[in-house]
Amino acid sequence: MNLSSMVFLLLVSICSLITSLNLLSSGCCYFMDWELISINSASVEMALIIDWMSMMFMSFVCFISSMVLFYSGGYMSGDYNIGRFMYLVLGFVLSMLLLIISPNMISILLGWDGLGLVSYALVIYYQNEKSAGAGMLTALSNRVGDVAILLSISLMLSLGGWNFYFYVGEESLNSSYVVFLVVLAAMTKSAQIPFSAWLPAAMAAPTPVSALVHSSTLVTAGVYLLIRFHSSLMTSFASTLLLLLGCLTMFMAGLGANFETDLKKIIALSTLSQLGVMITILSLGWATLAFFHLLTHALFKALLFMCAGSIIHSVGDYQDIRMMGGLVNFMPISVVCINLANLALCGFPFLAGFYSKDLILEVAFLNPLNEICFWLLALATGLTVCYSFRLVYYSLSGDYNLSSVSFVSDSETLMTWPMLGLSIGAVVGGSAVSWLVFPSPTMICLTLSMKLLALVVSLVGGFIGYVLNLMVENYKLNSLQFYPVVVFSGSMWFMPLLSTIGISRGVLAGGFVYTQLGDGGWSEYYGGQGIYSTLMKSSGYLQAIQENSIKTYLIILLIWLVGLLLII
Repeated sequence: MNLSSMVFLLLVSICSLITSLNLLSSGCCYFMDWELISINSASVEMALIIDWMSMMFMSFVCFISSMVLFYSGGYMSGDYNIGRFMYLVLGFVLSMLLLIISPNMISILLGWDGLGLVSYALVIYYQNEKSAGAGMLTALSNRVGDVAILLSISLMLSLGGWNFYFYVGEESLNSSYVVFLVVLAAMTKSAQIPFSAWLPAAMAAPTPVSALVHSSTLVTAGVYLLIRFHSSLMTSFASTLLLLLGCLTMFMAGLGANFETDLKKIIALSTLSQLGVMITILSLGWATLAFFHLLTHALFKALLFMCAGSIIHSVGDYQDIRMMGGLVNFMPISVVCINLANLALCGFPFLAGFYSKDLILEVAFLNPLNEICFWLLALATGLTVCYSFRLVYYSLSGDYNLSSVSFVSDSETLMTWPMLGLSIGAVVGGSAVSWLVFPSPTMICLTLSMKLLALVVSLVGGFIGYVLNLMVENYKLNSLQFYPVVVFSGSMWFMPLLSTIGISRGVLAGGFVYTQLGDGGWSEYYGGQGIYSTLMKSSGYLQAIQENSIKTYLIILLIWLVGLLLII
């Protein structure tokens, strides 16, 4: 099944890419819609949009999905329910494709909700308490966005239709709250502050799911929706808010990754950081650049996850990077691929990440940017290189820390071939897409210090990330002097705690009080039980009267006589 899925998705990917190139060269765009029902002059339609952007994104999603499904054949080979897993992943891809080609809020909701539902099923795939908790956090965080989409559908009724493609940039859309609701939905799906906690928690899913979901599909759905809405975004206050939140998310994720020891969570935080980059440049008005980075990031991040999965699979299902080390001697193919992906992430010249990330930083420095966002952007760039080199030190080049009887190798061909396929994308993907999407070069005029800033912070970050960890071997307890700072930075600024027990504790305590005093207390006394006991007593009196007892009749007669005497 993994082979047939790979062939089918590869064919779809190639067809989509050819269509995208044709549309890009001709400047055409096809819009198709079927009217399902008409309510109060507003038509409920099933609409599809086929333009160069949707087709290119579709091509990349199908290519990565095909590689991931083939890879799953090796990674999940020992799993009893591998068929169910494959169908879930295919359902996920279908939901994503539906979202990509939908210019209509109602049809977008189908793909949007489909992503949330299937992602929940995949996060709880390994059935244990931790997975259940992570799944609930993921599902409930995303439900906030789903509700925002539903509210935006109801508000768009006043515009006379739900094809947002016709209203984007118009005053009618900007004056309503639709743009703010769409921004809220995108923030939950793309895990921006304050909805960041679910993304590292979702690492409870199998690694092939992480490679697909947290690189090219689920987390980029929010960014893709904002790219479609970018004309309206620029004329509202939401863009300023997004700029600040994007920069903060970038910095917070980069800082957290430097304190993390779980291999998959480091890569998840790295994804969070890059989503912050996309949101930042999008809020500055460069939608095409954000889309470009979305595509290149999908290639090297999927590769990074697949390499991590290969390493975890080989080292006996450990995910702690402190338990690895010296893997370069045992897993040369995986190590070459993970280094390629890491360097692409850092923006190493002429790899995929360089073309998008370097351009984004220079364009951001060229734009009018406030000082807070400028420094957050510069520091986050350095932190990216820092945690990448820390990962290299701990897992690939440091001392061998595995047990003495471990067998570590690249023997699983079902896993290495897809990695090599994505490695080609991580090397040439950036240059190929940049030549297609930006046929003419962008003029960037910066001072020498600003031009060199990205390079300097990257070199300093890499040096600190590698050398500081060499020192850590000799000075193990130094971090205890800065214990509060370490805990605050390493726990994503307490966001997982605030998102779960921080919200639920007050609500549950209030619910308990309400149950005790209200539902099981006074409302019961004056409500159900009170009415029941009053009626029972009344019916008891009536029954006693109607029992034909001579004593009862005599008492009634006596009362009647006394009353009569009193009246007279």
